[in-house]
Amino acid sequence: MKYVKILFFLLIYASSVIAQIDIPSEMVLIPGGEFIMGKNSNYYADFSPVHKVVLDSFLMDKHEVTNLEYKKFCDATGYKLPEFWDMDIFKCGDKYPDYPVIGINWYDAQKYAAWAGKRLPTEAEWEYAARGGLVDKNYPTGDTLGRIEDKTPSKVWVNRIVPAALYSPNAFGLYDMDGNVWEWISDRYDEQYYSISPQKNPTGPDKGTNRLIRGGSWHSGGMCKRVYFRKGLPSNWVDFAVGFRCAKSL
Repeated sequence: MKYVKILFFLLIYASSVIAQIDIPSEMVLIPGGEFIMGKNSNYYADFSPVHKVVLDSFLMDKHEVTNLEYKKFCDATGYKLPEFWDMDIFKCGDKYPDYPVIGINWYDAQKYAAWAGKRLPTEAEWEYAARGGLVDKNYPTGDTLGRIEDKTPSKVWVNRIVPAALYSPNAFGLYDMDGNVWEWISDRYDEQYYSISPQKNPTGPDKGTNRLIRGGSWHSGGMCKRVYFRKGLPSNWVDFAVGFRCAKSL
């Protein structure tokens, strides 16, 4: 009975602390907890073995950083515009304010996050948030994709990026965790990292030339959009299907 009372008061205290957190309108609170990360596979070594991860609470952007949001950063700091800016074919520029920004590398994403008083999410945070509290599911809303993407065959190359938050969010209130554009992650990429990952708030390996991207894109197949699928790119890589979203520590 004594321990039940202690737990009760701890829960009351935690609730009161969370109630005092000033959550920006573009972000949601991701409550801390534990989850099973990865997926055991005989074919994809890098997202196995599955392992338990425990995370502190944090904040995460509801959707990927948009062209409008990134342009405000560039205007305020004099930072260079994205690689594909003002190119209609990539839906990148002032005419597409609600589309996710692309044409930025990992360093660009880091610069924006620091300017905004945020940071890039860790890989564990990203997967935990993408799962939305679901257990052993492939996608943020279950075992099937929660979005319908236009895959109509065409004789010409067509960019099918859509405005941010067009489809329904997962249970945490996060949009586009299964597609639209890949998202840069703070961690370095190491194919074998899961076999040595610490359990509490892992931040990735100390060494490695590539950085992680997560979530898949409009240009990816269904496998790449699964919550556990991981991929590495050089930090200076610029792509028409890679963007980012930010997180923030409490």
